[in-house]
Amino acid sequence: MFAYKSFLFTPGNNAKRMEKALSAGADVLIFDLEDAVAISEKANARNTITGCLELPRSCKVYVRINGLETNFWHDDLIMAVQHGADGVMLPKAEDDEQIKFIDKFLTELESKQGKSPIDLIPLVESARGVILAFNIACAAKRVSRLAFGALDYTMDIETSFSGEGTEIFYARSHLVNASRAAGILPPVDTVFPGIKDQDGFERDLLIAKQLGMFGKLLIHPNQIEATNRVFSPSEEEIEWARRILAAFEAAEAAGQGVVQVDGKMVDYPVADRARRILSQVDRN
Repeated sequence: MFAYKSFLFTPGNNAKRMEKALSAGADVLIFDLEDAVAISEKANARNTITGCLELPRSCKVYVRINGLETNFWHDDLIMAVQHGADGVMLPKAEDDEQIKFIDKFLTELESKQGKSPIDLIPLVESARGVILAFNIACAAKRVSRLAFGALDYTMDIETSFSGEGTEIFYARSHLVNASRAAGILPPVDTVFPGIKDQDGFERDLLIAKQLGMFGKLLIHPNQIEATNRVFSPSEEEIEWARRILAAFEAAEAAGQGVVQVDGKMVDYPVADRARRILSQVDRN
């Protein structure tokens, strides 16, 4: 699951776009029942997603359900589990009680339907959610990672999303640290709304990667290639990791726990990072 990089949102009431997205090259498709679907279309969108979930697919498919403050989440979850979604995304995740509630509901539903446990990605979109990210991350075993929604978050803290990242630096960093402390996968970064601003998008990807996030929520297929490329280890990173491991394993075989490579100290944490880089190569 670590190697999932690109998470593409697709409106849940547009069958043609969903069918086309299945072959767009994203690691994960998120059929959206929340923001992309008008209230009057929720039931129709649920039926449309049901049909698309039955199509052959080479990627994972998640469903972003409606929030717990609505009357729609219950039927959304039943549909997602019954028709074989790989996971669900919970919008506006703000505390561990929400996650425990959803987890309990899913567990009972899966048991009744004889289904295996599906994944849950809480989408953190508010100041409260950011502050309580560690609690959210620890609330249920089915939480594989968090995701960040900067557009709603910046409105919540009464600023605007600039695209430069200054106003969301704290939130991104906090989610990275909360995820690491909770022992789950790194968080998935927010969408970048500038569909035609490819240079800005790639800068944003590099910032997110440097901060320790892994993967990106996407709103257009033309963002997939750059996302998969940036979050894949570069040739330089792979070569570095191989040299580090070769030197460290030789030192370890000689009874040493520390070695110098290129004038820098290499110990167990550095070697572990090298192994993580190479493990991504093995999974790709």
